[in-house]
Amino acid sequence: MSAPQRPSTTAQLPLRLRYPPDQRFDSFVGAPPGALEQLHALAGGGGDWLYLLGPSGGGKTHLALATCAAAEEHGRSASYLPLIAAAGRLREALEALEGHDLIALDGMEAIAGNRDDEIALFDFHNRARGGGHSVLLYTARTAPDALPLVLPDLRSRLGQCARIVLPSLDDNARRDILRDRARRRGLSLDDAAIAWLLTRTGRDINELLATLDILDRESLAAKRQITVPFLRHVLGADRLPS
Repeated sequence: MSAPQRPSTTAQLPLRLRYPPDQRFDSFVGAPPGALEQLHALAGGGGDWLYLLGPSGGGKTHLALATCAAAEEHGRSASYLPLIAAAGRLREALEALEGHDLIALDGMEAIAGNRDDEIALFDFHNRARGGGHSVLLYTARTAPDALPLVLPDLRSRLGQCARIVLPSLDDNARRDILRDRARRRGLSLDDAAIAWLLTRTGRDINELLATLDILDRESLAAKRQITVPFLRHVLGADRLPS
């Protein structure tokens, strides 16, 4: 007799731990018109399968996690899979997700060009479509036609999904994201501090948000507001341009 299956560790985690509270629909800045409505519909069990594309740092992972969180708030089972973590063994990873109501597959670039992974995804896509139970959300930096796929049939299936295109972030969007994230943490981040961060630490939004994590901890420990002098003190001379 086979041993009983051990329940998934992920399934036992509270929603707030599986999907970071900062990554929800209401905290997303700069969504294209209608995009959040499409993702809400997908989370609730309606709407078309979606292919979400946009530049690195444009918010694809944020929206994929937010959609999974929203699905679970609707009482539906959801799974988020960063494809880079499953590259080379995608069939096994997908088999573990069979039957979930919503599955977000993040980062198609990670498996594009690996024929075995592409075949596994093609088969999984067809089973999910045929079963009529699971809905899929794909994310990628480029459209299906621009992915270096070796399986034309997979490209065709991806091309049949409804598409959301996220724009590149400009400095106004970066400022809005930093303000919103700081406000949610109870931090005061004025325009001068934001301008200093954008000038001195680069414009990659993931790096900026990681820096905000550091500043949150340091300002709490020092019991100081985040000002430009405080930024210089915490981040150090090595973060300044040469």
